[in-house]
Amino acid sequence: MAEDSKSSDASDSSSESPNEPVKLEKPIPKPLIQGKVTKKRKNIISVCLTNCRYEVIRKIAAKFAYKEVSESENWNLYWTDLSITVERCKEMKRYQKINHFPGMLEICRKDLLARNLNRMLRLFPKEYNFFPRTWCLPADLGEALTYSRLRRNRTFILKPDAGSQGRGIFVTKSLKDIRPCDRGVCQVYINKPYLIDGYKFDLRIYTLITSCDPLRIYIYEEGLVRFATTRYKEPNAVNITNVFMHLTNYAVNKYSRTYNQDTEEGSKRKLSWFNNYLRKLGHDVEGIWKRIDDVIIKTVISAAPVLKHSYAACFPNHDVIPACCELLGVDIILDKRLNPQILEVNHSPSFHTDTALDWEIKESLLSDMFAMMNLDKCDKRKVMREDRKRIRERLLHGKDHQPPVVVSFDDYYRHEMNSRGGFRLVYPSQATKVHYNKFFDQGQGSLYSETAASRAREAAQNALRDEMQLKARLEAAKRVVIPPIKPTPPKKQESPNLSQKPTSKSTAVLSVMSSSEPQMIVESEERDRLQKLAQREYLIRSHGILEHVYFSMKKNGNLRPRDEKKFAIFDKIRATSENNFNKQNGIAISDFVESIKAKSSI
Repeated sequence: MAEDSKSSDASDSSSESPNEPVKLEKPIPKPLIQGKVTKKRKNIISVCLTNCRYEVIRKIAAKFAYKEVSESENWNLYWTDLSITVERCKEMKRYQKINHFPGMLEICRKDLLARNLNRMLRLFPKEYNFFPRTWCLPADLGEALTYSRLRRNRTFILKPDAGSQGRGIFVTKSLKDIRPCDRGVCQVYINKPYLIDGYKFDLRIYTLITSCDPLRIYIYEEGLVRFATTRYKEPNAVNITNVFMHLTNYAVNKYSRTYNQDTEEGSKRKLSWFNNYLRKLGHDVEGIWKRIDDVIIKTVISAAPVLKHSYAACFPNHDVIPACCELLGVDIILDKRLNPQILEVNHSPSFHTDTALDWEIKESLLSDMFAMMNLDKCDKRKVMREDRKRIRERLLHGKDHQPPVVVSFDDYYRHEMNSRGGFRLVYPSQATKVHYNKFFDQGQGSLYSETAASRAREAAQNALRDEMQLKARLEAAKRVVIPPIKPTPPKKQESPNLSQKPTSKSTAVLSVMSSSEPQMIVESEERDRLQKLAQREYLIRSHGILEHVYFSMKKNGNLRPRDEKKFAIFDKIRATSENNFNKQNGIAISDFVESIKAKSSI
């Protein structure tokens, strides 16, 4: 009976009645009942690669599930192979990051690197002696010529001021062929580098800067050893033009017939192979790398004031993540005593992966760098809401009520250290921070005074260049040879016959002579005209007519400022001649007085 009652109750409860609400098997979701969605939207990280030509970077971005977007969208990371402008930096939002620092060209351009290292050498002569003697042309051409005359056995290497991949580089024994208008860098060539199996090589060391205030420098444990493809001999008249012997750039040596792609014995090898090679020979590898780290740190510190000032001016409100990071390719060469010498710093090192060795090194390098950037930390939508709210407050109340930005990236740096992979922190550290503090004190006006000094040197060099060009033109005018004029035999005059009709040829000549159309230039006549013009210029300059006109117009006040600047060399020539004349007259007068005294004594 109990079972029957239970079954009857169950059947009654399961039966549908029109007065009772229908019960659904699937209950209505709670978020829809409350009118709220509790599911959190995924934070999509976007990267702009519009100005990036390397496929490996796109593959790394896809590996991290980053979305590639265009330049006009709200990207998180902007990766470019080009240098950045201040205008682009000021347009960046607080959640955005770019792979270059404004002002990094201070050490990435060859001429600016030379200027900064020379300035630091004057301030710290014992600490900044790790680069060959360097001059910036044309400002320092006079100093370079003086140095070459005093040390005739030295060899020089000339580089364009903003070149790359070995373009425009050549080695020379003499600086006499340099034109005063040429721009570039002149550097003393290291005649005795450290050789491996008779070949010259350099080290490509990847350096990551994640912050400039405070300065944080990492060096990657793996890199490239790049060999020349011809056995090295000291430069002489025969081999000085052999770029496969004197240059170690991969972009140059890959065209050599002897280029070897083997990873162990080829023309490009790993830094780990280099370390093992030195250990087998009994060298102190840790001490060598300590000196290399020291060179890189000091090179970056030479541009630290400019980096700090530029960053503060471009990113005053970047308080979520650091706005910039920079992966540099530092080229180091070792001399015969294994002392590192810095050659150049590349702000966009090549990420081409032509070989398996390139892919292995650069893929792991970029993966570790992307992991250290910690782009997931920044909530883009939250930052955009805060910025919109700040703009509304500013428009409604007339001023920004937000508290001043206090930037603290301690958590970010902690994550950076935990995700550094193959990077090692070289600055700051407990052992290095105190040692390098003195190099940040570069004088209040050292940058600006050096700029003024370089301008003064360049003005003096321009005057020297004008003088040299004037002398060259005068010498060229003296060498003009005027050919003798051959007498033409007189033509036989025929009695005119008016009744005779002119031929077609004579009518053609008459029509051409009377036409207003331009005549054909005869080459011999044009050559004679140019020779006579050169002779006239030589006569005018040799008789001093131009100089007399210059001084007369200057005396009457009719000389334009640009002409006075253009022909200022005449003032220098007159001053020099007057000084020489006064000296000679002074000697003659003193001799005359001495003769009179001698006669009077007699």
